[in-house]
Amino acid sequence: MHFLKNISSHSATDNELVALYKQSENLEVLAELYQRYMDLLFAVCLKYLKEPEVAKDAVMAVFEELVLKLRKHDVENFKGWFYTLAKNYCLMQLRSSKHLQTKELNEDRVQLTEDVHLNGVFEKESQLNGLEKCIGTLATEQRTVIELFYLQDKCYKEISEMTGTEWNKVRSLIQNGRRNLKICMEKNEEFRVNSSEL
Repeated sequence: MHFLKNISSHSATDNELVALYKQSENLEVLAELYQRYMDLLFAVCLKYLKEPEVAKDAVMAVFEELVLKLRKHDVENFKGWFYTLAKNYCLMQLRSSKHLQTKELNEDRVQLTEDVHLNGVFEKESQLNGLEKCIGTLATEQRTVIELFYLQDKCYKEISEMTGTEWNKVRSLIQNGRRNLKICMEKNEEFRVNSSEL
């Protein structure tokens, strides 16, 4: 996992880092704490969400939740509390009707599926062509991050460094781009079905 680079070899305990973050709200302190359990976090997200790319999205989203929630809670056992936070986030994603399952986008194999509406949509060559056209309709920023994330397998941090965009915005662009692709593909599928009925 290379979402965050080592910030320091801090020897503070979890509780000391929690207290320091609550006092200073310094994200570097939080990142130090977060990084200690990132592998655990990814394992939890993968266990519940099944798809590695979706789990990666969840890892970053849990950090965003951590930024706010750790300020409001008295945490004595950070590891256990963090595990519960991650598990609850994943369960909420599974319950959400907007939950998208994603896999890597590449020339040979493309799947961008939602459990109900898009099962198997991209298996046909015509759908792959439709996807390429839909990617072309995205706003420049969205298209750039979608191509970097799916086609070039870059992580949020790498995309942020390459484009000069904050990683929160990178995440937002990917999510919005994915949603716009889904809408575009559904419209294309609807058009194709309606045309075949004429």
